[in-house]
Amino acid sequence: MTINIDKLKNGIRVVTEEIPSIESVSVGIWINAGSRNEKKIENGIAHFLEHMAFKGTEKRSALQIAEEIESVGGFINAYTSREITCYYAKVLKNHLPLAVDILSDIISNSTFHEQEIEIEKGVIIQEIGQMKDTPDDIIFELLQKEAFADSELGRSILGSVENINSFQRKNFINFIENNYFAEKIVLCAAGNLKHKDLCKLALSLQDIRELKKPKSKNKVLFKGGEKRVIKDLEQAHFAVGFEAPNLKSPKLFAGKVFSVIMGGGMSSRLFQEIREKRGLCYSIGTSFDCYSDNGIFLSYAGTSGDKVKELSEVIATEFKDSITTINETEVERAKTQLRSSLLMGLENSSSRSERLARGLIIWDKIVEVQETISKIDSVSLEDVRDFGVEMFHNSCPAMALYGKVKDALDVNQFSQKLLN
Repeated sequence: MTINIDKLKNGIRVVTEEIPSIESVSVGIWINAGSRNEKKIENGIAHFLEHMAFKGTEKRSALQIAEEIESVGGFINAYTSREITCYYAKVLKNHLPLAVDILSDIISNSTFHEQEIEIEKGVIIQEIGQMKDTPDDIIFELLQKEAFADSELGRSILGSVENINSFQRKNFINFIENNYFAEKIVLCAAGNLKHKDLCKLALSLQDIRELKKPKSKNKVLFKGGEKRVIKDLEQAHFAVGFEAPNLKSPKLFAGKVFSVIMGGGMSSRLFQEIREKRGLCYSIGTSFDCYSDNGIFLSYAGTSGDKVKELSEVIATEFKDSITTINETEVERAKTQLRSSLLMGLENSSSRSERLARGLIIWDKIVEVQETISKIDSVSLEDVRDFGVEMFHNSCPAMALYGKVKDALDVNQFSQKLLN
């Protein structure tokens, strides 16, 4: 398998991983722009724009976009995160030219007809409504806002109904003109293809503008605090988060190991203590979400209203005890889980393509698999414990509670249990 990288004259990077043993190709256009790039009055436009890309271009209707890709047995989709937007497709090897042509077309030539915008407003408002009716979705929205306040990282990716209803064609054009620059774009493919062929196909993107003056991002500070919404639901939903390192921090992999130990599977500390021993919940876990200049380590669980106080107390106790009792066996098991997850992901061309593109966008280089494994291997027991100490002792937590949560610890009580 061969990895190659080139750059178009306008600055777009083209990267491929040739895998001749398979019959398909996963290809995508990654843009280093997401909801974080929005002004407050624009909140929701990045995600809305991703929807509108599929609603018609100068040469294809929405139906034609869907029919063309599906008539060759492929699929096409997109996602918007806080710092990245991606448009991607997977097709059999002979249909790579069609996939690239459609992807290039939808990000370069979307028409943004007012009628289509009005129709899609209804779709996104339904999406927002669905999120608000799903407690284990809304809890993360609440936690994000408590962690980062009303900042670019604290706002919802979906935006507000008020904002969605206000958007017009000019808003989409302005966002593209301010964020979709060639230097921020990576065209990446993995599968049965030739690098030179993708470079030729990439010429369809050569008219995308270059960025004349780089814009610096404002550093977003972790605020912390509590949002408690008491509702008559079946469950009490509890989430707590702490400020954590950014994507480029040397502590990144210590944080990943710590997260796996605490809530990364059935053998994790929280799962064993809270579900297996105490039967307080059906599922519990942790995640370590990193951004370019900040991060959040969080844990989430749902339980009944009469058990939420015990749940919150046990989580705090497990966090407190971890910084002195995590042992070598747990560290080695977590490192093995991370290595295995990385290597098993390489069996999927879509994962390979995503890994390469994110490497270029985040670290401005192709991150070799062995380099990542070496960083995982280098994490020591002391690194993991120090990560917990720094996070729990130096950060005011953010807490979100939703449902029958009247009896849960408040954020100050939770913090005290971490320290006493």
